[in-house]
Amino acid sequence: MNIINEMNLSFESKSSNESFARSAVSAFVLCLDPTIAELADIKTAVSEAVTNCIVHAYPDTIGTVYINVKITDQNKIIIKIRDKGVGIENIKQAMEPLFTTSSDERAGLGFAVMQSFTDNVKVRSKAGTGTTVTMEKTLYRTNYDKR
Repeated sequence: MNIINEMNLSFESKSSNESFARSAVSAFVLCLDPTIAELADIKTAVSEAVTNCIVHAYPDTIGTVYINVKITDQNKIIIKIRDKGVGIENIKQAMEPLFTTSSDERAGLGFAVMQSFTDNVKVRSKAGTGTTVTMEKTLYRTNYDKR
């Protein structure tokens, strides 16, 4: 599997930037001519991952959210969303539906949503140093110019 295109993006962990992140990633993958449903899935998964960074990684401060997106020659999109925030102490527990560390009215479905809209989700985290969420999705049609 070869990477045929890649982008990097970083922005402040402000709620107003969640829609920017969703739009930027979806615009980048448009070259693969995704279906409307595939594009909606990608946007939703990115929104959930970025929202987790904004709400949970930097609960009392503004930090930086980093996004790396790769497109492979097999029509696979690999999206890494990373922060340098508080980290996750128990990843298995955090990925359980309805679990949340937030004191407000969060549903605790972020990881479940990411898993349902992508083919694969991996989470790496260390308390105090941040979290990286890697999501993969293969698209089933493409007009991508591989030059």
